[in-house]
Amino acid sequence: MGSEPKVDVRAEQLGSEPESDLPSELAKPARRALAGAGYVRLEQFTELGEAEVLRLHGMGPKALDQIPRALAARGQSFADDSSRNHSPGARERRGG
Repeated sequence: MGSEPKVDVRAEQLGSEPESDLPSELAKPARRALAGAGYVRLEQFTELGEAEVLRLHGMGPKALDQIPRALAARGQSFADDSSRNHSPGARERRGG
């Protein structure tokens, strides 16, 4: 019978990331990797370590530098960032 809410399913597909506040400068592969893993809000990264994010297929060093910068702008950081006592992007600068 056709009493299932078809419109609701379409709405979810069309607006899959309405609350995403990730940096717009993130490359598409990185954005897709994060969204695919369920990470669409910067606050979520405060409970993750950099290593966890880097393990996602599509995430690269540039994206891993952009996220901590966006977090820092909000006074936040990766969960293990405070334990490591290093600045966001410090690993990137070492590599040049």
